Amino acid sequence: MPVSLIQAGVTAATTMLAVLIGGWLTVRAQDRLWRRDQDRQWRDIRLNAYTDFIGAVREYVAFVLNPAARITAVPRTRDPGDLMPFFDDEGTRYRERLESTKTALRLVAGQVEVVSGSSELVRQARLLAAARAGSGIEALPADRFDALWQAERRFIDVARAELGLPSAFAPGPVSTQLPPDTEHFIGFRRRTG
Repeated sequence: MPVSLIQAGVTAATTMLAVLIGGWLTVRAQDRLWRRDQDRQWRDIRLNAYTDFIGAVREYVAFVLNPAARITAVPRTRDPGDLMPFFDDEGTRYRERLESTKTALRLVAGQVEVVSGSSELVRQARLLAAARAGSGIEALPADRFDALWQAERRFIDVARAELGLPSAFAPGPVSTQLPPDTEHFIGFRRRTG
């Protein structure tokens, strides 16, 4: 009788321990899946915000380069003291879209470098618009465009880095090796074909 009571106690304790360990492992796996899903959702949100922002910058610049665009510029009273462009009614919507996408980007950006890069890109776009004020497109200095596109490249690089992607501008190593699934598929086709 005492042996069966001890066996029952050991069996019950072992079963309870197995249930606790199983429950703990399940909770950990679910937590890991939840975190991965959250990371993926934030990545998609950020990618959308960054894409919208770049699109707004491009639309803003396209408007600035429109020969019919009416742009005026006045000096800013605060730092950095550069010229601030102002647009007619048509151009105001491009400025507002740029500002709203910049704000949305700041709300979801995960790194300070992304916010800094977006601010520099907006600054360069504004400087291009201010240089365009009161003059034709042909009078725009080439260094304005160089600075704008450099700022865009820097923004894209930091945004891609935050999203876990390699640089879009630096050449990476080229792999000549086929992915393992492709080699398996080719071998399967040779055996069956």
